[in-house]
Amino acid sequence: MNPPLNSDSHPDWLIPQWPAPAHVRAVFTTRAGGCSPAPWDSLNLGDHVDDAPARVADNRHTLALATGCQPVFVQQVHGQQVAVLDAATAALSGQVADAAVTRQRGLGCTIMVADCLPVLLAHLDEPVVAAAHAGWRGLAGAQPHAAAGVLATVFERFSELA
Repeated sequence: MNPPLNSDSHPDWLIPQWPAPAHVRAVFTTRAGGCSPAPWDSLNLGDHVDDAPARVADNRHTLALATGCQPVFVQQVHGQQVAVLDAATAALSGQVADAAVTRQRGLGCTIMVADCLPVLLAHLDEPVVAAAHAGWRGLAGAQPHAAAGVLATVFERFSELA
């Protein structure tokens, strides 16, 4: 088991106080603690803006070191797609999805939010976790051909892995 995150090592990051199993950890980063200059200052984790790719990679490495896991980023599109992460798909950072779910220890379901909601799920008895980027379009299933919103879809995938 990895040691728990603590706010002493990154005082500006938020560590949720939630009733998750002991092996589950979560963190909400802020802009503090990275190497990117203005206007991204400083912990820019987004590769979809004009920050230098090397700085984004360094910032993502900072996150990996702080969390002790491999963060897997998805390309968020305000939809309802869910990436199921395992050892084989972990290297596929950037796949189109607005949520990620895994049973693989050491992988971080990583999402980015600005004015959308982050939703975290952890199974009490099984090693299954999920993170969803919940914007109004994804919540409402407002994408063409969407049968359900992102939370319903992530819960379906979550339940399949449990």
